[in-house]
Amino acid sequence: MTGPHTEAAVVADGDRWTLIFIRELPQPPERVWAALVDPERLDRWAPFTASRPLTETGPATLTMVDGDERTALPAFVHRVEATQLLEYTWGEDLLRWELEPAGDGTRLTLRHTLADRDMDAMVAAGWHLCADVLGRLLAGEPVTAIRGKAAMDHGWKDLRDHYAAVFASSTDKI
Repeated sequence: MTGPHTEAAVVADGDRWTLIFIRELPQPPERVWAALVDPERLDRWAPFTASRPLTETGPATLTMVDGDERTALPAFVHRVEATQLLEYTWGEDLLRWELEPAGDGTRLTLRHTLADRDMDAMVAAGWHLCADVLGRLLAGEPVTAIRGKAAMDHGWKDLRDHYAAVFASSTDKI
């Protein structure tokens, strides 16, 4: 398994499912926040690029990147509470990033509400790899995003299988 331990669960959310993904980072919330909202920084760790800074509510475009392939998806930033909360749609999904101080670092919680519940383990594996890269980026390492087919070379299948087993034992997921 790559990267540090990550807490993850899938819970029922009306007729949808929400992946709750938690990662502890040693950097303060202000540094983590910048990586969540700045398009240049997002492009270095996230599965997408952003058409604009995600610091204000309103429409945006988040473009999934897989090698040379690009898939633009409409997004809408619903809530921005600097260094604490960022919530936006990405296609049919809703992403809610919560940051809270944890000692000198940050407890980062992603609540990713999925349009397709069968994607939970795959999405968790992808976010796990993204969070690994985010942690290295925040530590000052010269890294680039691991996304799309490239994730296969970085343990994505093992992570997917791990999360599938974790979620299968969850009482919230049938």
